[in-house]
Formats: sequence, structure tokens, C-alpha cells
Amino acid sequence: MKILGIESSCDETAAAVLECEDGKFTVLSDKVASQIEMHARYGGVVPEIASRAHCEIISKITYDALSDAGVTLGDIDAVAVTAYPGLIGALLVGVNFAKGLAYANGKPLVAVDHIKGHIAANYISKKRPEPPYIAFVASGGHTSIVRVDGYDSHTVIGGTRDDAMGEAFDKVARVMGMPYPGGAAMDRLAYEGRAILPFPSAAIRDDSLDFSFSGIKTAVLNYINSTSQKGEALNRADVAASFCRAAVSSVSTKLSLAAERNPDITAIALAGGVAANSHLRDEIEKLCKSRGLEFFCPDKKYCGDNAVMIAVAGYFEYIKGNIAPLSLNAEAARFEDV
Repeated sequence: MKILGIESSCDETAAAVLECEDGKFTVLSDKVASQIEMHARYGGVVPEIASRAHCEIISKITYDALSDAGVTLGDIDAVAVTAYPGLIGALLVGVNFAKGLAYANGKPLVAVDHIKGHIAANYISKKRPEPPYIAFVASGGHTSIVRVDGYDSHTVIGGTRDDAMGEAFDKVARVMGMPYPGGAAMDRLAYEGRAILPFPSAAIRDDSLDFSFSGIKTAVLNYINSTSQKGEALNRADVAASFCRAAVSSVSTKLSLAAERNPDITAIALAGGVAANSHLRDEIEKLCKSRGLEFFCPDKKYCGDNAVMIAVAGYFEYIKGNIAPLSLNAEAARFEDV
């Protein structure tokens, strides 16, 4: 069967065609229109600009994806679309476009949770994690620890109580004068510095599996401001290395605790835009080796927002019989244990 995936939850408009045979996936096309240049001047995503840009390009991106795959809408078995969570205006563009396609062509409509989509990016490769396993999902808007008991069964067991991990990276990078988005630049710069600055852990000091990235972000910003007020030179590389070390160690601490509390898991998987961070990949891979667990992480091109992951997640919703009504509406904040 063939699934058309559509993604518009933030600042990427994406469409993809996925072929699914016996649980194995073949990517027939993968189109993404990024809005990074539009938002860079503002230092972050402007929701209204994002929504308008989606409106302008979503039709072309979708039909380009169909063309690249060598198929027509008549060959598609279902239309999967990100319905939640995300920027409400951006989501509405994708949801309403997908509803129109599904209705006009008599195709089933499948609503996909964006977070489950990120987790599903781990299933695109030939080798994929087998449930039960733990997934750590982190991006500019989300940070969650999820127990995965089946490809359609997820339970949130931890997460951030305030800022998302990716947001903290971007805000710190912005203050240091790096272009938006700053996560990748921070990752590279950290290799040039020394992790010698005592920034606090983002791992909340209790028996939960939760984080607070607002504290470490504020500590870094205060250090940068204090250095400037004293007229001292700022060693940006040391700041980047110390921040990365503190943030990544925080994740390792909580994932280690999650592994202890879930002795039946077989693997830990990373997902979301922050999963592209090489320091995080290296640290969690080491953690997995020390605990005898398998380590999984999507190809970097599938860590950020894309429609392939939405099509994969949509496939599992479709075979479960979760067909969305044409009254489907977008929701800005939602991630349920299902």
C-alpha cells in the first residue's frame, strides 16, 4: 500500500509518498520546503509568517512528491497528516489541505501525532527498535521520555516541565550571536572548547524522569551577561562545550534512571531535531553500551520535521483502523498515552 504523508506543524512544509509492504517501508519521495531564511531575521519562528508560507507552497510540495514517486492520487491508499501538536495556524493549513484531498479523491484520512511521527522516524531504516523500548524525543518545542510498548502503543513517562531542550539550545546560540537555528552551530563549536564552566544540570533532582531546561538556559545567559558587564572576553567555545556537556549529561542521567525502572526494554532510541546533535548521540550510545541495550537514532535528514515519518506513523494508525472523520480539527497541544 502507499501512504501520502503531509507535515506542516511548524516551519517546514513537507510531503512524502511511502510504500508499505509487510511492515517494511520504501520511501518513494520526500519533499521539504524550509522556512529557515524567512524566520532567521527574527531569531525564531513567527507563527503568522509560517502559516502564510505553508498556504503558498503546500499544494506544489504535495504534487511534486506525487510526481517524484511516479504515482497519482488514485494510487494512494490513505492520506496521513500531522494534526497535533504544533503551531495551530500552521497545523490548520496541513489538516485542511489533507481533508480536501481525502474527500475529493475518496481516500481514508489518518490523523498523526507529531511526536509519534518523530519516534516513527526510527522505523524508516531496515533495522529498527523492537518494542518494548524507551524513546527520548527532543526538539525546539518538545522534550519527552516515552515508553514504547508497540508501534501504536506509547506512554509518556517523563519530560520537560518548562522549556524544550531544542529551545534552550537555540536561545543560548542566539545570545552568542549565532544564526538561527543555532543548535547545529552550537554542536560544532562545542568541539573547539573545554567543558569547564559549572552550569547546572537540567535533570530535576527528584525521583521523576523530568527536566527543567529553563534553569540551565538562564544560568548560561547570566554568565554571558556577567562576562560582558565585567568587560571580559567571552570564550564562546568554552560556553558551548560546557552547555552541551551539562544538557547532554542531564538527558543521560534521566535515561539511565528510566532504563533501571524498565528492565524489560531492549533499546533506547533518540528522535526529534535535537537527535541530530552529535554530543547527544555519542553520550546515549555510550549509555546503551554500558547497559547492554541497543541504540537507535534516525538518519539526520529524518530527525527534523519531515513527511516520511508522518507517513510511517500514519501506516500504523491506518492498519489499526484509526480513520479520522472529515470533521478533524488541528490541536496545538496534545500527546496522549495510546
